[in-house]
Amino acid sequence: MVSKKVKVVNSQGFHMRPVTAFVGAMGKYGSDVKIVSKGNEINGKSLMGIVAACIKCGEEIEVQCSGDDEEAALQEAVGMIESGFSEE
Repeated sequence: MVSKKVKVVNSQGFHMRPVTAFVGAMGKYGSDVKIVSKGNEINGKSLMGIVAACIKCGEEIEVQCSGDDEEAALQEAVGMIESGFSEE
C-alpha cells in the first residue's frame, strides 16, 4: 500500500464534476483506492461515497492505493487533487 496526504485546493471541494472525473480516472486502475477523510474510509471508485463525504476546500485528506498499479493510481489521484481538478 502507498498513501499520501493532500490538501483539497479547489474552492468548491469535491462536488459532482470533479468527483465524476476522479472516479472515472481511478476506475482504470486495478488497485483499490481509498480516501480517508475525517477518520472515515471512502471507496475512491464510488461516486456517491465521495459526494456523501462532503469533502471541502482546505481539508486535508489521505489517498491510499493498494494493488499492482498502486504507484500510478496514487500519482494520478494526487495530481488531480493538487491541481484543483483544473477548476481554478
